Amino acid sequence: MTEQPIVIAPRTSLRWVRRFTEAGSEQDITRLLAEMAGEYGFRGYLLAVLPASTATELLPHVLVTNWPAEMLRSYDEAGLILGSPVIRHLRGSTNPFAFDVVGTNHARVDGKTEIAINLFRQYGLSRGAYFPAHNPLGQRGALAFAGDRPPLAHMEMAELNAIANLVFTRVVEFRAEANALVPLSGREIECLSWVSAGKTSIEISGILGLSEYTVNHYLNRATRKLEAVNRVQAVAKAIRAGLLT
Repeated sequence: MTEQPIVIAPRTSLRWVRRFTEAGSEQDITRLLAEMAGEYGFRGYLLAVLPASTATELLPHVLVTNWPAEMLRSYDEAGLILGSPVIRHLRGSTNPFAFDVVGTNHARVDGKTEIAINLFRQYGLSRGAYFPAHNPLGQRGALAFAGDRPPLAHMEMAELNAIANLVFTRVVEFRAEANALVPLSGREIECLSWVSAGKTSIEISGILGLSEYTVNHYLNRATRKLEAVNRVQAVAKAIRAGLLT
């Protein structure tokens, strides 16, 4: 059976496209996303940068969301990103897809199926959909809506999919503008990128052909510029600002 193409409903989609285009700040985007989620019967939304294959946590990649903070912390504490069928799907496809917490998590191979199911059920996020997104710079992300409403109809999927790239692009742009006053150097970004891949200062020094002292200097300077308390938070802020992919 061939996959049917998604058809955009002009009136509904264009109304939201216009409102997101006219948004003047990240706060405007979050307000509109919350409004849109409610209109479609969802409990909330999540917009994130697509985690790299080396990522061990989801939270540093989240741009904006109204999903409960304690739920996201529990997700990372349980290490659920490592065996996530959703993240695997997003890395391998640019097509939007619906999810059901039971059916989707039965595809896990890490033995954490029940943990994932119970966590999402606990917060009333048992069904929803993910919409892959990208911006003109080639950065990839995803917009998700979740709750306990019945599965989205084909036209509803099309309507929500129509705004995913726009929302992702606008939020990344707002973040880049906010960080323009404290630009990172190429070396600082390079060192942070290797930290995000799990490398230590000694390992980074070997990769880049620099002394460990120099690597730590770049990392400390980047941490101060980003007003972070440590390099882990600096990496998270850099990812959210679109400085790391």
